[in-house]
Amino acid sequence: MLRAAKYRLRVNRKRLTRRSSPDRNRQFTNINQLKESFAQRGQPVISVDAKKRELVGLFKNQGREWRKVPVDVDIYDFPGDAEGVAIPYGIYDVTRGDGFVVVGTSHNTPAFASNAIHTWWRRVGRNLYSAAKELLLLADSGSSNGAKSHAWKHGLQEIANKDGASYHGGSLSYWRLQVEPR
Repeated sequence: MLRAAKYRLRVNRKRLTRRSSPDRNRQFTNINQLKESFAQRGQPVISVDAKKRELVGLFKNQGREWRKVPVDVDIYDFPGDAEGVAIPYGIYDVTRGDGFVVVGTSHNTPAFASNAIHTWWRRVGRNLYSAAKELLLLADSGSSNGAKSHAWKHGLQEIANKDGASYHGGSLSYWRLQVEPR
């Protein structure tokens, strides 16, 4: 009867638009101007974000890979059957177009996020940008890098302290670290 009445199984689709704040465009304009300013001066710009937790083990995933035979995986994806969890934290170097991923095994915390950024700076950033005086950090103000999180701000200050830099808090979407040349 439902098919005869032209009903079908359907999924929701994104089409509705809500009115956004007039300040939203101003914020992105400001961030784009900052990015351009940093790029013109040869200063690094990175965008950071944590990705979804993934169970570690023989679980089905959406990816594909070239193989001669498929890998058999568990039928069920119960967290208790996992060997652990992996939390990828991505650091995208906007200036160079490179990515760097730190994988954690516990929780997506402000300490984990700031440690991932510091790992990037120690292993990659300071070598690529040895003359850098500033670092522009773009973040979505989500869970681990929330603008109101004192632990996140403290973590950024710790990065600055370890590398002889000074930290200047930014708005909800960007942070600026002053870096002393090596």
